[in-house]
Amino acid sequence: MANIPNENIEKNIERNSERENNRDSARNIERNSARTGNIDRNSTRSNSRTSNRDRSGERPRNTRPAKSESGVPVWVHAIIISVIIGVVAFSIYRLWLWNKGTAETEGVVEGDFSVEVMDQIFLMPEDKKALQADDGVETILFMGNDILTYYADENGVVEKIGSKLGANTINVGFPQSTVALKNASYDSSYPLDAFSFYSVSKAITTGDFSQMESAAENLENGYYTLHTQALSAVDMSKVDTLVVFYDAQDYISLRIGMNPDNDSDPQTYSGALNAGIKLIQEKFPHIRIVCMSFPMCYAYDNSGALVSGDMYDFGNGRLTTYMQFMIDVSGATGVSFVDNYYGTIHEDNSSEWLLDNIHVNAACNEHMAQHFKDAIYPEN
Repeated sequence: MANIPNENIEKNIERNSERENNRDSARNIERNSARTGNIDRNSTRSNSRTSNRDRSGERPRNTRPAKSESGVPVWVHAIIISVIIGVVAFSIYRLWLWNKGTAETEGVVEGDFSVEVMDQIFLMPEDKKALQADDGVETILFMGNDILTYYADENGVVEKIGSKLGANTINVGFPQSTVALKNASYDSSYPLDAFSFYSVSKAITTGDFSQMESAAENLENGYYTLHTQALSAVDMSKVDTLVVFYDAQDYISLRIGMNPDNDSDPQTYSGALNAGIKLIQEKFPHIRIVCMSFPMCYAYDNSGALVSGDMYDFGNGRLTTYMQFMIDVSGATGVSFVDNYYGTIHEDNSSEWLLDNIHVNAACNEHMAQHFKDAIYPEN
């Protein structure tokens, strides 16, 4: 075999290598072109689908409602928040309406109130009724202060109740007196303590009226002597109902509301009321006791300005605080409570029913007398 020069062999190897490289490059170009074509076709199809959905108004299949991190839809949170806001707003409104304590009573007939009157009525147990012989006459004894004594004629609340019921009514009210004592022990320099509800209750149950008689001599108003004599002459065995009816004198006179360590402390409004009622119940269990709340009043603050008892606190609570004490004591002792606060006088009609900051007129007495009759003697 002929010998081929090395130069020719090397040239042939180079040519073959170039041909192989060219073939590989061509193949790669074809493959890349194919891939690019597929991508373009897929992109075209995707854009076509999106365009078609947009034109038809349909939502893309992969779209989902917005959710919170917990996975609950946002609209559920919105509804819950709206409900909470509504409940809070309603509660605030009801609280404001309650604290306002007013009732639209102008021009209405008795019993037609736009607020819930807080009467609390207890009937006398039959075994206690049996302790008293029926004499055919309903005798009602009224204990209180100016709200009973300001009118001495047919315009007084006691006289109006007696007329409506045909009952024998006995008025033993003492002007300017309070439910609670001012002093822990009696001091003749302040004779009004002898006519407080607690002191009068003690006199009734013991039959000793000497302190009242002595104190009356130091007071100019003739009611103290007149009503002390009337009270000492009462035959308690014939009394069917005893009514405790004081105006807001305890509030105005800054009597303490309560003693948390002694629920029968006579120097507090609730304690004196509680202690006096229990004295009467123990001595005369046949008597039905009724507590009537005071109506709304005004007072003078430290600057001499006239303020509403609904809103002003002298340090022992507002007027409504004292009323709540009476409600609590009435419930605890089982005596009836007649509400003359809500549904009677409020700031809008006070000029029509109040003579001054605390004393009521004949029209208010008529209203309260009818309310008492309807609540305590509905059968009449």
